[in-house]
Amino acid sequence: MRYLGAFDEDSDIDRPDLNKCPKCSCYFEQDACPICGEVCPEEMRAGNRKAVKVKKRKRSAGRDRVVFVEWYYSWWFILLMAFTVPIAALILLVTSPYSRKTKITVCVIAAAWMLISTIGLGSIIGGLGNLFDHPVDTSLSREEYTERCEKMTVETFYRSADDLEGDFITLTVEITDKTMDYDNYFEGGEYYYYYRCTAPDSSRFTILVRDCLQGSSPNFAVGDVVTFYGEGGGTVEFNDAEYNIVSGPCLKVAYFEMAE
Repeated sequence: MRYLGAFDEDSDIDRPDLNKCPKCSCYFEQDACPICGEVCPEEMRAGNRKAVKVKKRKRSAGRDRVVFVEWYYSWWFILLMAFTVPIAALILLVTSPYSRKTKITVCVIAAAWMLISTIGLGSIIGGLGNLFDHPVDTSLSREEYTERCEKMTVETFYRSADDLEGDFITLTVEITDKTMDYDNYFEGGEYYYYYRCTAPDSSRFTILVRDCLQGSSPNFAVGDVVTFYGEGGGTVEFNDAEYNIVSGPCLKVAYFEMAE
């Protein structure tokens, strides 16, 4: 007797010259299984049993074989080019013998690096932030919005701007200057312009007003007296077009009325 032991049902190992136990899958020469004692039925005996189909295993590209590439197609050189001459790295990668999936992945990474290097990471992040920028509540009508606004003096707002962040407020102010938020500038509109304002009867306290809904239509001029309806924006700080730091209490405006 040659004792072989048992194998799993889905195993492609077979001994067509031996009997096979239907219970424990053991191969043997005698009539009964040496492990469980089961008598081998006719359909499981040598010569009567169907041959086991051997599963074909797929070989991964490049596995079990050595591929020689030119030195300029080496990963160290392509990565070096990606950080120094990104266009050259892309050309080397596209013409290299690597798989398509690898080429696409590295091309995407290299293209992103080129974009960041050219435009700047801060500008990209700022641009993405602008897409989700909703500074004031646009779900309310003008009447609903203005009714919720609490009338306040410029001095009170100036002294408590951080505590009033998000509150609905109305202020009557005089425009003294106009400045641009260069850090978040969006070409084609007034969306990121701020107006420096004071109380009509006093210039001691200066606040910033951001026009959030009107776009470029209300082109306020220095000396205009305006009643603004908006929400407290806390204290803001940004660089203007000349890279001067501008900071101060901010009112994000949704609606306004020009004083007569």
